[in-house]
Amino acid sequence: MRADESDTDDPDGGAADEGTTVDADDEATTANGTAGVDGDTGTVVVPAASGGAAAVDGEAGFDRSDPDFYLNRELSELAYQRRVLHEAIDERNPLLERVRFLSIFTRNMDEFFMKRVGGLKQQIEAGVTERTVDGRTPAEQWEEVLDAARPMFARQTDCYESVVRPALAEAGIRILDYDDCSADERAELREYFERSVLPTLTPLAFDPAHPFPFISNLSLSLAVITRETDGDGATFTRVKIPQNLPRLVAVAEGERYVLIEDVIRANLDLLFPNVEVVEASLFRLTRNAEVRRDEEVAEDLIDMIEEVLEQRRFATVVRLEVEAGMSERARRTIVAQLDLDEREVFERPGPLDYREFTRLLDLDRPELKLPEWTPQPHPRLQRERTPLGEAGDEADIFARIREDDILLHHPYHSFTDTVQRFLAEAAADPDVLAIKAAIYRTASDSGIIQSLIDAADNGKQVAVMVELKARFDEQNNLEWVRRLEENGIHVAYGTIGLKTHTKTALVVREEDDGVELYSHVATGNYHSETAKGYVDLGLLTADRDIGQDLVKVFNFFTGPSLDEQFRKLLIAPVTMRDRLTECIRREADHARAGREARIVAKVNALEDPDLVAELYEAAMAGVDIDLIVRDICRLRPGIEGVSETVDVYSVVGRFLEHSRVYYFENGARDPDLPADAPGGHPEYYIGSADWMTRNLDSRVEAVAPVEDPDIREQLRFVLELMRRDNRKCWEMNADGTYEQRQPGPDEPEISTQAVLMDQTRRAATDDDIDRGIPADAFDETDLLVDAVGSVSEASEPAETEAETDGAATVVETDGAAPTVATNGDLPAALSENPDAWYRPDSDHYGFAVRTPDGTVYRKTAEGAASAIERYRD
Repeated sequence: MRADESDTDDPDGGAADEGTTVDADDEATTANGTAGVDGDTGTVVVPAASGGAAAVDGEAGFDRSDPDFYLNRELSELAYQRRVLHEAIDERNPLLERVRFLSIFTRNMDEFFMKRVGGLKQQIEAGVTERTVDGRTPAEQWEEVLDAARPMFARQTDCYESVVRPALAEAGIRILDYDDCSADERAELREYFERSVLPTLTPLAFDPAHPFPFISNLSLSLAVITRETDGDGATFTRVKIPQNLPRLVAVAEGERYVLIEDVIRANLDLLFPNVEVVEASLFRLTRNAEVRRDEEVAEDLIDMIEEVLEQRRFATVVRLEVEAGMSERARRTIVAQLDLDEREVFERPGPLDYREFTRLLDLDRPELKLPEWTPQPHPRLQRERTPLGEAGDEADIFARIREDDILLHHPYHSFTDTVQRFLAEAAADPDVLAIKAAIYRTASDSGIIQSLIDAADNGKQVAVMVELKARFDEQNNLEWVRRLEENGIHVAYGTIGLKTHTKTALVVREEDDGVELYSHVATGNYHSETAKGYVDLGLLTADRDIGQDLVKVFNFFTGPSLDEQFRKLLIAPVTMRDRLTECIRREADHARAGREARIVAKVNALEDPDLVAELYEAAMAGVDIDLIVRDICRLRPGIEGVSETVDVYSVVGRFLEHSRVYYFENGARDPDLPADAPGGHPEYYIGSADWMTRNLDSRVEAVAPVEDPDIREQLRFVLELMRRDNRKCWEMNADGTYEQRQPGPDEPEISTQAVLMDQTRRAATDDDIDRGIPADAFDETDLLVDAVGSVSEASEPAETEAETDGAATVVETDGAAPTVATNGDLPAALSENPDAWYRPDSDHYGFAVRTPDGTVYRKTAEGAASAIERYRD
């Protein structure tokens, strides 16, 4: 998975765990400087960009242009990567899952340096001094990012050397130093080197007769210093560690391994005969991926992409990692020849690259892994059952979609049996006239692509939009373009100035009562492999308005312009920003009118300054706002008078959270609101767009309203579950730091992804359930679920957690449906520390916790207990 995929559509799926309030980083680094709390007033003191501090005083204190209200994008992303790294550190995770997250962290940070640090360095070299919304120049951001990343790499190394490697050894899996091997084992390794490794190595010397060698991006190399046997002169030689040989060389398969770089280093005498090897030190460099050409002047988009790929190979170096103990001579040579600043050099003990350590996950050691997960069939799309319970014919997928909309939830639901089946059946169906699809990323052996080719072979009209500018997938997409075109399919490559990021497909089918349109609008790519590790949603619908809107979108891909009028879909860059702004302001109007108002948004990133400002203003009006943001978040929650009604959460687990869901309550709780008055109808949306400037203004995105009450209930359940998660959820403080939730001593553990796996299993095996998840684990919720706006019995407002001194929590029971228990007693941390907290006079917070730095506020008893645990420890 790619929390290794930051946005490649995203980074490679990160995970963070929850528990007692554990800070996201030992150093408690913030995402925008440091912030504190005034111990006398309880007011959050927000750091000014200039280095001062300003206490915010209600609405009068909020200025959209004040950088104090915006966290830095780059530092916020690094805060997310700390949460990813914490999964490797967390002892509650199985050992090989921790190894997996060491690898994920490496991949994520590689991408961060290639994309974000590379972009900053590009701006610096271009002389850009314009400040971001948080008040920093590119140079200031570059320096802060390097300073923030350095202790993170040290923490990764310490995690491996001090914790994971010894734990592996305890479990019988030893990563050995070469000298730890026996004499017989070293002899076998030398033979392996001479037979299999030596022929692949190419030493590249740097001397008056040889220029400094080209070093490819992310390659691991040895810097070898040799001296002639007579002692005269020394030569620098680069030896690339082969990437097509196993990084972990098995001494005894499944039990003892040596890193290939150590095998090479120990046998360099065979590569460098008749000279003295003075030293051999590892290094690894990262190049900028932000190489672009002006699309407006490009003669051909394919030629432009191929040129970008070529330029990326030789792009500026943005990071150099060197092995601890490298000599000053070798280090100085590399730094000088690559024209690096010393601040770009990261000296690290231990391995420099943990990506290939995932090989250990292939070992047959189930006790060291999470239980295996197999995506389940969707109940609505399973085979029909005969009266005797025997398997019958497959359900007609188009008939099922006509009956009611279908919500797909990957990786809980099988991608192959749902999305791929939708397109495969369309390709074979004689009544289907046309298929259109937008491909941003897809698998190297894509069944989706094959279905489109089959459709063309079967005489269907097929049109495909393949986004050539999907970063790091450009080469893969170029190959698919050529294959599609070779099969006579019309392919659009992208649009000038925009990336096409929609996750949409359209099937046009001739039926007895005319032509019907079947649409798939999703949050994730048409990629069968990432669908096994990314959490994404998809809507299959026969809604005519959504179908007609998609017709317009696909016509834009091949035509000259994008329509600005749509029936239901929110389309960026033409309607989405205005509609989101309208929805946020409408909630604020409801709050000012005395009605309960609510916004819940689950996105990967909240970066757009204008939307952040709109959310601040809605919060000041009294709107209760929950933001479930996987990584980048510019907004500061908990600023008194500005964002005290806002909570920001981040859930990181075994799967990469990639779905986007927006919920606007729209006055639905007000029983006195006339039926014909504006509002009164809660709105749910799912789709491809994060709340980032690039998604709203520079990409073609599609977001669909969800109107089916059954699907709304499922979405409500997911949002409610994530808000109650106490195992994989982090909560943000106003200063940009995160605290990790943990269940109290007597509280059951709630893990969003574990509950959803259980729910999906039940739905797949219970003949009485015909929707994706039962969504029945909560008896109470403060999110609405029905289609017309009346409050359902299950969602009647109950006593608040502050009033009952308890919290509703999911209890998992031996494979049975989760149930809800209400804890009547205070969590132990509260009852045992009565002097550490009190109930404030606040409409929004139930608890105030006294800390060494002042008072912090929490809505729930769990949150207060978590804060006490953190500060007490």
